[in-house]
Amino acid sequence: MPRQLLATRFVQIPEDVKVVLDGRKVTVTGKRGTLNRDFRHLTLDMRRVNKEQIRVDLWFGNRKQLACVRTVCSLIENMITGVRVGYLYKMRFVYAHFPSNVTFENNTVEIRNFLGEKRVRRVALSEGVSYVRTGDVKDQIELSGIDL
Repeated sequence: MPRQLLATRFVQIPEDVKVVLDGRKVTVTGKRGTLNRDFRHLTLDMRRVNKEQIRVDLWFGNRKQLACVRTVCSLIENMITGVRVGYLYKMRFVYAHFPSNVTFENNTVEIRNFLGEKRVRRVALSEGVSYVRTGDVKDQIELSGIDL
């Protein structure tokens, strides 16, 4: 099976976003905030080609390593989208027989009676994530933030 020598992908950077590369650490800053990501666990080369492009290279990679090139580029593009426009998810609590009860306290979500369970499930919201319980639709919440 022939082995690919070089895998290269480019990430476009909009003008209203600032991207800083420090080795394999990426910092993206936009009008909504700042996101940091560390890719030191991957053997990739990341370089700033010009003001509006980042080049991600992988030399002599096997199949799993080649997949990481596209993954890293997608993660950087998602970081750029997050700091530019943000993310908004509308979620509904759906049940058939056991009615679930969901409460919010500080930055913790408590789910009671999930599938008839006796124990209470607690999920901590990430930093920078805000929630709104919508009144017009039953059992619906909206999660918004730059990194969901």
